[in-house]
Amino acid sequence: MPTLKLKFALLTSSILALAACAPLKAKPPADPVEKPRTEEKKPSLPNQELTAQSLYQYLVGEMALQRGQPELAAEALLDLAKQTRDPRLAKRATETAIQGRQATQAGDAAALWQSLDPDSAQATQTAAALLINSGRLDEARPHLEKLIATDGESRASAFLHLNQMLARQRDREAVLALVQDLAKPYPESPEAHFSIAQAAWSAGKRQEAVAELRQADRLRPGWEPAAVFQGQALQQVSASDALEFYRAFLHDYPKSIDVRLAYARLLVSEKSYPQARSEFQLILDDAPNNAEVSFAVGLLALQASDLAAADNYLKRALAAGYRDEDLTHFYLGQIAEERKQLKQAAEWFARVGPGEHHLNAQIRYAAVLAKQGKLDEARQHLQQTQPQNNAQRTLLIQAEAQLLREGKRHQDAFDVLGKGLETLPNQPELLYDHAMAAEKLNLLEVMEKDLRQLIQIKPDNAHAYNALGYTFAERGIRLEEARQLTEKALSLAPNDPLIMDSLGWALFRQGEYEQAAEWLRKAHELRQDPEIAAHLGEVLWMQGKRDEALKVWQSALKLAPENDVLRAVMQKFK
Repeated sequence: MPTLKLKFALLTSSILALAACAPLKAKPPADPVEKPRTEEKKPSLPNQELTAQSLYQYLVGEMALQRGQPELAAEALLDLAKQTRDPRLAKRATETAIQGRQATQAGDAAALWQSLDPDSAQATQTAAALLINSGRLDEARPHLEKLIATDGESRASAFLHLNQMLARQRDREAVLALVQDLAKPYPESPEAHFSIAQAAWSAGKRQEAVAELRQADRLRPGWEPAAVFQGQALQQVSASDALEFYRAFLHDYPKSIDVRLAYARLLVSEKSYPQARSEFQLILDDAPNNAEVSFAVGLLALQASDLAAADNYLKRALAAGYRDEDLTHFYLGQIAEERKQLKQAAEWFARVGPGEHHLNAQIRYAAVLAKQGKLDEARQHLQQTQPQNNAQRTLLIQAEAQLLREGKRHQDAFDVLGKGLETLPNQPELLYDHAMAAEKLNLLEVMEKDLRQLIQIKPDNAHAYNALGYTFAERGIRLEEARQLTEKALSLAPNDPLIMDSLGWALFRQGEYEQAAEWLRKAHELRQDPEIAAHLGEVLWMQGKRDEALKVWQSALKLAPENDVLRAVMQKFK
C-alpha cells in the first residue's frame, strides 16, 4: 500500500463541475411562460357610494392584515365585497385569504371575484388554481376550459401553464385524462400536444409523451421547448438516441440555444468533454455575456487542465454576474495555485465569504501560506477559523496535520491529531490519521491501538485493516496476520488498487512471488501509482524478469520523478 496522504485535490469532477450550471435532469422543462397574459377588459364597477361604514370595514380588514390576523382581514374584506359587489374588493379579499393560507375563504372570495368580473383571466385562473389545490378537478374544469377558449397567444399560454397549475396533484392518471379532454378541441395546437406530453410523462407514459412531442414538432417545426423535452425523454431510454436527436435538430436549427445547451450538458454527463466544450463555445459566440455558459466552459477547461482558458472563462462569468461568486472565487484560487501564482491564489481564497465553500477556502488559503514558507502563519489561520460542527472541526485538525506532514514535522502532526482526539475521542478520520502519524514515528503500539479502536467503531472500514496489514508486511513481521488483514480489507473493498497492492506485498514477503505479481499487476493496471510500480518492479526483479521490472520503474519515473519510494527501490537494484 503506498504511503497514505490527505490531498486537497480540485473540488470538481467531470460531472460535479457542471452541477452549478443547472444540471440536466430527466423531467419536463420549466414552462416557457409563467401565466397566461391577456388584454383584460376593465371590470364593470357597481354604482356604490363610499360610506363611513364601508370605509371603516375596509380599514378593519387592512389593519387586521398588518397585525398578523389574516383570517379576520379576509373575513372583513370578503363581507364588504359581498355587500358592495365590487370586484376590486373581491380580488383583495382573495389575495388576503391566500396570503393567510385561509383556503376556504380564498375559494369563496375567488368565486365571488370571478362572478363579478367574468372577463378577467386572472380571476378565472385564480379560482381554477384554488379548486385544483383542493383536489376538486371536476369543479375546476369549466374555469380551465374558459381559460383555454381564448384565441391565439392567450390559448397557447394557457396550455403551457396548465401542467404547472396541476403539478401538485397526486393522481397523475386523472391529470392526464383532464389535460387530454381539455386539448381535444384543439388538435392543431402544438401547445396542446406539448401539454399532453408533459402530463403523459408525469404519469409514466413515456411513449405517449414522445408521440405527442412529435405531433407538436410537426405542427411547429423547430420549437425549442418541445425539442428539449423530447431529448430528455429519449435520454431515459438511450443517451445515444438523445444525442443523435439533438445533433439532427441542431443541424436543421443551428441557432437553437436552449437545445444546444441541453446537448452540451448531456455530452458532459456522457464524459464527452471536448465536444461539450465546443458546444458551449458556440453558445458563447452567440451570447458572449452568458454567465452560466462562461462558468460551464471554464470548468470544462479546468477539467481538461487548460488552466489559462479556465481562468479566462471564470473571470468572464464573474464579470457577467454569475450567481455563485464564492464558488467562482474558489475555483479561480485553485487555478492560481496550480499555476504557482500563490499570492493571487491567496487573494481569491480570501474572497470566499461565509457559506458552503468557506471552510474549504480557508483550508486552501492556509495551504498556500505553507507553500510560501509561512507554515506557522498557516497553522494560526486554521486554528482561528471557527468550525460550525464537529465535521468541520475534524477537517481543520486534519488540514493542520497535513501541512505539518508535508513540512516533515511528523512529531508536531502526531501531537495535533492527539490533541484533536482528546476532544473527539472516537472520530474515525482522526483515529486513522493519528495511527498513520504514529507509524511515521515508529510508534507501532500506538498505531495498532488506534486502528483496532477504529475497527471496533467501524468494522467495515477497509482502510483500517489495510493500513495495519501493510505496516506488518512492510516491516516483515506477523506476516500471516498481515495477509489475513489485507484479505479482509479486500473483501470489503474488492476493487481498491491500494489494497490489492498491500495484499501483493504481504504475499511477496511470504515468498509467494507468483500470487504477489498477479495482485500487483491488477493494482498497477487500475492505478498508475509510483509506489505500486515500485513494488511490482521489485517482485518482477526477484522473479528474474529484470527487463520487465526496469520497464515498469522507468515508466513510473517519468510520471513521478521525485517519488522517494520509487527512487529508493531503483537505487537498491541498480
